[in-house]
Amino acid sequence: MTDSITIDLYSDTVTKPTLAMRRYMCDAEVGDEQLGEDPTVNRLQEMVAELLGKEAALFLPSGTMCNQAAYAVHCQPGDEIIMDRTAHPLHFEGGGPTTLRGILVQPVDGDHGIFTAEQVREALHTRSRYQPRSKLISIEQTANLGGGRCWPLETIREVCDVAHSNGLATHMDGARLLNAVVATGIPAREYARSFDSLWLDLSKGLGAPVGGVLAGSESFIREAWRYKQLLGGSMRQAGIIAAAGIYALEHHVERMAEDHENAKLLAQGLAQLPGVRVNPNEVETNIVIFDVAETGLSGEQFARQMIREHGVRFSQFSLMGPAIIRGITHLGITREDITTALRATEQIVRSASLQAVG
Repeated sequence: MTDSITIDLYSDTVTKPTLAMRRYMCDAEVGDEQLGEDPTVNRLQEMVAELLGKEAALFLPSGTMCNQAAYAVHCQPGDEIIMDRTAHPLHFEGGGPTTLRGILVQPVDGDHGIFTAEQVREALHTRSRYQPRSKLISIEQTANLGGGRCWPLETIREVCDVAHSNGLATHMDGARLLNAVVATGIPAREYARSFDSLWLDLSKGLGAPVGGVLAGSESFIREAWRYKQLLGGSMRQAGIIAAAGIYALEHHVERMAEDHENAKLLAQGLAQLPGVRVNPNEVETNIVIFDVAETGLSGEQFARQMIREHGVRFSQFSLMGPAIIRGITHLGITREDITTALRATEQIVRSASLQAVG
């Protein structure tokens, strides 16, 4: 029996900075970030603006703050954002749009987190004093609860064209944008082209300890700075943490392909186990979502036993169903870890099956 976690598939947020990244952080040149005098923060922002093909960028402590600052810039109280029903800002950001800015959310039922231009048309409110104003489209790349699916570039263009032709702004929650870039070979700036604002996360697959970078036009970023200040996101000698983002962008992007390979290996192995339902062909990036209902275990029971008996941690997603489990690969997970996790999973599900028969 063990309560210690030896293989952590809970999320790619559990990554820790590598020794080389830590050394790079220690050597970072710093200054007062609020005054625009931190050269490392400034360099990171310039790198991301160039990567995404935008005029300017802004380093923020978290992806949630990136979303909330962007929403606050694009919308007024009583305005409405259209996003998928499974979207992160709807479920995991503390009700931020409504709490911070009085913004409403109109959820649509996409396919694995991806909705269509026609669904946007149907969700739009007419310009009426009786209804909230549809003001912003927000998409999540990749779609987290959709199993890490990549939004097709053509779908993005169609959705954004409908939005812009109806006077709406467009925003990308790019928490795993670079996973999509690595998986599809489509450059980040091509994904970004149709969006008025977007951000990318430094602390997931890239492996930095903290932060996200929001990008858009110069006027958008000037306004976003107001909300960075308001929300307590302005910092001082932040180059120490910004340096991790620079190192990650220079060294950790291409290696994400290993995470995708490991995720496919995990899904293929799970598909062979009795009572586990997963389609390996649906795994595009580093997220694997599977159902253990037919094992006789609830998701909570499965996740708890995996940790207690084998030190392997998955996340249990009751939002998606009582027996839905998510595993995410990252730079802290090796191919050998996947083999060990599959062996442990097999023991758990076969034991559950025997108990059910007995």
